[in-house]
Amino acid sequence: MKKTIIGLLCALVTPLAFAQTSTTTTEETTTTNKPVTETTTSTTYTAGTVTTYEPGKTVVVKSEEGPVSFALGTAARIVTTAGKVVTAPLRTGQKVRVYYTGPSETRTVERVVVED
Repeated sequence: MKKTIIGLLCALVTPLAFAQTSTTTTEETTTTNKPVTETTTSTTYTAGTVTTYEPGKTVVVKSEEGPVSFALGTAARIVTTAGKVVTAPLRTGQKVRVYYTGPSETRTVERVVVED
């Protein structure tokens, strides 16, 4: 009887001795997405003749809509239709195309093309 009890105990304890334990790790990741902002700018031009020009400050062009004033920044370029930089100041009566971005209140001049 002792042998039977010892055999039963060994049979019950053996699976516990050889049992494998497993570990499960759970990782939680939180991502915050920032909203994407797209800015679209379009370049527009006004064609006409120069009525007033102050180098580095303003140019007023008489177009079909009437006189239009533009503020010239340091990035504004004055070029010919061939793309060559004009070093002489604009003269009253010269035909030009003023390329700008932004609404009429905050027009930013990109370039002024002097037409032949």
